[in-house]
Amino acid sequence: MTCPPAASSNRARPRRTLNLLSCNILAGGSVKRYRDYVTGSWKQVLPHGKRENLDGLARLLGDFDLVALQEADAGSLRSGFLNQTQYLAEAAHFPFWTHQPNRRVSKLATSSNGLLAREEPREVLDYPLPGRIPGRGALWVRFGDGTDELIVVVAHLSLGAQARARQVAFLAELLDGHEHAVLMGDLNTSAQSRELAPLFKLTSLAAPEQAPATFPAWQPKRAIDHILVSRSISVEARWALPHQVSDHLPIAARISMPAGTTQT
Repeated sequence: MTCPPAASSNRARPRRTLNLLSCNILAGGSVKRYRDYVTGSWKQVLPHGKRENLDGLARLLGDFDLVALQEADAGSLRSGFLNQTQYLAEAAHFPFWTHQPNRRVSKLATSSNGLLAREEPREVLDYPLPGRIPGRGALWVRFGDGTDELIVVVAHLSLGAQARARQVAFLAELLDGHEHAVLMGDLNTSAQSRELAPLFKLTSLAAPEQAPATFPAWQPKRAIDHILVSRSISVEARWALPHQVSDHLPIAARISMPAGTTQT
């Protein structure tokens, strides 16, 4: 994969560049058009073709320092009892991975948030997100210490606007007071939506100037997958990868931050 050209460097203060990726992988399932949700529904509960889809994604991950996953199966029938976060980490040679299983349907399916990293974080916390139907979560990870720390949160928000608003309020509390933070995930709404406004008002996160469309993967029209960063962090580029690992395209960003923030 070829990344977009880097922006001119900020000479006023040393900065460090990181490449980030976030993707809802639909447990490795492949959806090429809307009718596949019905005609290919049997594939969503069986492991057919999913490892091959993950292998294709793993080949793209070598360019990235942090990778956030949503809807990664933690080991059930539909994945062939494969922990997909671990599988991608090992296939792409990431020394650290962590996951947050949020929902289990007997032995048929599980759903997790996951994070792959080039450096082991100092702290990892799991938080359930509020909602009328349980099964959504936020994975909170801290790299570094003190004023140089970087907080990374991976989340997958609900489909309903009311539930999303409650979940965003919870995320705002988690991110409050952190100068350097990144929120990655399938937020199921645009950055300009009313539900996300508290993130930009109550935390250090900045609304993106542009957001690439990621859904549906075969004809992307909606920008609902996001990499949001603090105002202290510069975004040199945001782009969607033309790789249909699921019904979402992966979203990538190249960011730069003060050099001491993290050694990832």
